[in-house]
Amino acid sequence: MAENTKSNEFHKQQSKEEMKKQLITFALMIIFTILAFLIVGTEMMSKMVAIPLLLVLALIQVGFQFYYFMHLKDKGHGMAAVMIYGGVWAAFLTVMALTLVIWW
Repeated sequence: MAENTKSNEFHKQQSKEEMKKQLITFALMIIFTILAFLIVGTEMMSKMVAIPLLLVLALIQVGFQFYYFMHLKDKGHGMAAVMIYGGVWAAFLTVMALTLVIWW
């Protein structure tokens, strides 16, 4: 009986920590989105600076989405992670190849 109580407390603590991490990640994503809207809406910087900054913010948000909200950090999601990272790699190679063809 005591072992069952300890197990329940352990799972409650794990769930609490996981929810805390997800809420922090969600708040950061909202902040990044607001920052992106401010960059575009206020036109406070040149396009040469704004576009790379927006792309970096977007990549950070994609990373948060994969890692936290699609649970790629959890055990048992190895094959899904391989497929997603393979797709990202294929997209990257495609964009690089098209860029090379256009600029050549």
